[in-house]
Amino acid sequence: MDEIKLPLRKQNSHKGTFGKVLNIAGSPNYSGAAYLSSVSALRVGCGYVALASTPNVLQAVASMTPDLVLVPIKQAKNIIKNYDVVSLGCGFSTETPAILLFKSIMTELAILDLPVVLDADGINLLAKFRKMVLPDRLILTPHPKEASRLLGKDISDILNNMEDSATEISLNYKCTTVLKGHNTVICSKKLSIYTNNTGNSALAKAGTGDILCGMIAGFLAQGMKSFDACKTAVYLHGLAGELAGKDLTEYSVLASDVLKYIPMAIRTLIKDN
Repeated sequence: MDEIKLPLRKQNSHKGTFGKVLNIAGSPNYSGAAYLSSVSALRVGCGYVALASTPNVLQAVASMTPDLVLVPIKQAKNIIKNYDVVSLGCGFSTETPAILLFKSIMTELAILDLPVVLDADGINLLAKFRKMVLPDRLILTPHPKEASRLLGKDISDILNNMEDSATEISLNYKCTTVLKGHNTVICSKKLSIYTNNTGNSALAKAGTGDILCGMIAGFLAQGMKSFDACKTAVYLHGLAGELAGKDLTEYSVLASDVLKYIPMAIRTLIKDN
């Protein structure tokens, strides 16, 4: 618990005080991923989140929430410099148009000095194009299957050696790694290790990984360092799953329910500290 800290909240503040996230996410069949990964950044205290996506995704997300700024995907590369953090990959697709956009955006991100969180299809595309120049402040959030693609190993090797696998990813990609599992392992760029102990089977649902991606981005936007942001996000994500499971049962929790329990998890952490 001593390692898990929340960013400070200044009372004399405005939305810019708590950072701006550009979330590049979603594709025709994955509007939910775009929604979950965007709203979760706001839930942990980020002041401003813009979602860059395709027209149909933006229309769907607009019907779900009024809390996001919506940006046509074609404008994403040109506005990156206006944000403090970029998250990329949730429900993004690996089809040809997405590949071209991914390469273009990653080229821009490699030039800029800002944190970048790659999740889901962002990781799958990185595994295909390993030789590209990467951002200096990169965070990768693979589950074991995605980790197996990054390392070219069997999933069994990943599952049997979670710490070693997370360390190898951090070494190979010069990044902070969040290797998701029953006890998620975080490896910093300098190879410090943190193993999380919160969470339950309620989090074994589609969409919960998108929420974690957004939570990490949200804490980064508030000025937290990469390793600290990942530790705090993973801890609270697991705790939100536990609290939701107690009320709804671990069978019935949806990813959208986890969003609603993030405030309760934060309150618990405030009380404990």
